[in-house]
Amino acid sequence: MDKKEAEKVKLRKQLQAYADSKDFILNPNEKALDGIITALLRNREFKGDIYCPCRIVTGNKEKDKEIVCPCVFHRGEIELQGKCKCTLFFAKK
Repeated sequence: MDKKEAEKVKLRKQLQAYADSKDFILNPNEKALDGIITALLRNREFKGDIYCPCRIVTGNKEKDKEIVCPCVFHRGEIELQGKCKCTLFFAKK
């Protein structure tokens, strides 16, 4: 397993643990989930943190803390829509 694949596996485990602790599930579509995790890692590589891939990084570190995954918006979105905006987390049915 190469370094990037190992990073994906590690982040997926962390996200799964978080989802389990909040009674959410990760996106059941494996291809979509892989794309979201890849985007999170790309944001970490190029923007400095695992910023939500569906939100705009402003460059203001204080403001951008809100969009580090899991972002401050995800719980409300899941409550209202059954999933967060980037479709990483879903409500259990």
